[in-house]
Amino acid sequence: MRGATELYISSVLDQPISDLAGQVLGRLLDVAVAPGEVLPVVTGLLLKDGRRVIFIPWERVVIFNPRVISFSGGLDDHLTDGPPPGTILVRRHLLDRQIVDVNGAKVVRVNDIKLTPYEERLCLFSVDIGFRGLLRRLGYERLWSLFQKNLPKREIGWQFVNPLGINASGLTLSMARDQLADMHPSDLAEIISNLHRDSIEGIIKTLDHEVAGEAIHELDAETRTQVISQLDVEHASEILEEMQPDEAADVLADLPEEQAQELLDLLDHEEASEIQELMEHKEDTAGALMNSDFIAVSPLSTVGEAFMELKRQAAEIEAIFYVYVLDHDGYLIGVMSLRDLLIHDPALPVVEVMTQQLKTLEITDPPEEALALLAKYDLIAAPIIDQDGKMAGVVTIDDVVEMFLPYALKRKR
Repeated sequence: MRGATELYISSVLDQPISDLAGQVLGRLLDVAVAPGEVLPVVTGLLLKDGRRVIFIPWERVVIFNPRVISFSGGLDDHLTDGPPPGTILVRRHLLDRQIVDVNGAKVVRVNDIKLTPYEERLCLFSVDIGFRGLLRRLGYERLWSLFQKNLPKREIGWQFVNPLGINASGLTLSMARDQLADMHPSDLAEIISNLHRDSIEGIIKTLDHEVAGEAIHELDAETRTQVISQLDVEHASEILEEMQPDEAADVLADLPEEQAQELLDLLDHEEASEIQELMEHKEDTAGALMNSDFIAVSPLSTVGEAFMELKRQAAEIEAIFYVYVLDHDGYLIGVMSLRDLLIHDPALPVVEVMTQQLKTLEITDPPEEALALLAKYDLIAAPIIDQDGKMAGVVTIDDVVEMFLPYALKRKR
């Protein structure tokens, strides 16, 4: 094949297609692509002749550029009607679809697509997500450039784009999975919030369960209920298992009771009981904001043993700010900061290091009281005591502050 150059798909769509004698046989309806070793490769063209749509294999294409598109043979020369099953079509499945712009942490549209020769094949090289691509599609790029000389390009290389799935409604694209996993949960949540409903499950499936759980918790209550409802129950339960108990409780509390119970039944019994207990706390209390996961050590421990216990549990606990000293009945008798563990001799007993002037909250205390205590004593977290006087969990400053932030501000954090 000769005459293939770097071009945008908008420059060739609907252009006439002729045979080698120059007779126009129809117009270019679409371009078919398939996965390649490095980039997707063009496998053929769809020619529209009246009501008939004919697939022309790429091997038959002789010239392909914005001025001339021609192929060898004629319409009746062993050509098939329509594309082969499973073919990805650039116009139908890619143009005007959504992709995730990781750098900007937002959902954008594919306005145009660049095709480039690579290793003797024409390949899908990049997607244009900018205003320039839209102007090009509409045929106004040159006119606009008369008024604005430096019209910026905004293109994303295909090597950074992964197809999530293809169905009757088209193809939704996402940036590479590893890049999504590295994004802040709030940014992921904003992306999910702006995706079409049919695309959400696909993007959730590309994330590992822990990352998905963090992102889902950052969504507003209505959206996260929609997301959980779209997932099959096993996938949803696996995500919940990776969430912190207090966050899982928040998600389940928003669901219809029957649906929440179905998911709880799939969780580990001990974990389900812990989440169920958190869900039973009244909404406007410190208990509702509490996380029941915290690091506790015996008063018989040394500083070194306490530090080793911290390391042992660190991977399972989201926020570690203090180590709590509990007696054998579960009563709180002291607290140590991470700094205490680092600066003191590992051989010292924890009772010689711990702070005994404790600032605590009760489960039924209102969130305003929690915020006041944390602010007054400049604490990152505070222990919560149950009705029996035993330590039940901790509440962190970010969970308390978040409750008082308007939702619009939460999305901008």
